[in-house]
Amino acid sequence: MLSGRTVSDVIYNTGILVVLMLSGLVVGWRVHTNVGDFLLAVALMLFFTFAMAWIGVLVGLLVPSVEVGQQLGFLIVFPLTFLSNAFVPTSTLPSWLRPVAEWNPFSALTAATRELFGNPNPFTSGFPGDHPFLLSILCTVGLLAVFAPLAVRKYRSIDR
Repeated sequence: MLSGRTVSDVIYNTGILVVLMLSGLVVGWRVHTNVGDFLLAVALMLFFTFAMAWIGVLVGLLVPSVEVGQQLGFLIVFPLTFLSNAFVPTSTLPSWLRPVAEWNPFSALTAATRELFGNPNPFTSGFPGDHPFLLSILCTVGLLAVFAPLAVRKYRSIDR
């Protein structure tokens, strides 16, 4: 049941991704690489979506209501998004905050997709900047390895 839910989330988000990309094309966003890199970037985003869906499943199983789950999800995703390279280059952040942003899974995904789309990558040097695709895969696999088993364990412990 949980796997079906997470897969359906990925399918739903695929539709959202199509709408976002079409909207981006209208306002001037372009892919500057080949079809293979484009498809790899899309697959990477959907893989990350799959991991985030498992986090959502666990949160949903732990909280008493949908509203609390949404608020908790917002409290987690909002700061992580703004502590990434999605909006500003990490090199512009204070030195104490830069490592957090550079190793943030959202930064890895953003840098990897930018690289695969052939768009400028604002990352600085170092492992996160030199290997964003690998870091994104490692972060996503790590998130799945932690949150999928926790969600399944929590689901099995619920009295029905």
